[in-house]
Amino acid sequence: MSKDHKLFDLPSLVIGTLVAFGLAILILMLKMPDLTESMRKPDADQYQAAVAERIRPLGQVTRPEEKQQAAAPTAETVAEAAAETEPVAAAITGAEVYNGACLACHGNGVGGAPVVGDVAAWESRVAQGADVLNDHAINGYQGVGYMPPKGGRLDLSDQEVIDAVAYMVAESTQ
Repeated sequence: MSKDHKLFDLPSLVIGTLVAFGLAILILMLKMPDLTESMRKPDADQYQAAVAERIRPLGQVTRPEEKQQAAAPTAETVAEAAAETEPVAAAITGAEVYNGACLACHGNGVGGAPVVGDVAAWESRVAQGADVLNDHAINGYQGVGYMPPKGGRLDLSDQEVIDAVAYMVAESTQ
């Protein structure tokens, strides 16, 4: 009979623990409204102030027949900051422009671009003159290949593009 008694002890203990836990949750659920009631009372000053803030009008509408004087708009005077000249960005060198903008096409011949260092590819272009090369680099060119204006970097100045062309010609005619 001792074996039967031990068989019922463990399930009884588990069931008893679950019932006690369930009763504790039930009591807590019944007491919770009483504990939080002070937060939801309609007559509490904080509650009334919160409601008034949520429903307050954003502006005021006046009809033409109402003779209500609207408050004159007030303009705040703001002291204007002294006009500061923006510092001029330092011009970048031809090599820097080449590495930042031109290398993508002129590094491997994309779109028919002559590769820097390929003397044969640059020979015919250099023969046209520096003015033609600079014009094609600044304004773009469509012929054997496609050269977008300023290599697609419209933020570059004309002089920076001219310096980059001079750098590429110097590297390709040595």
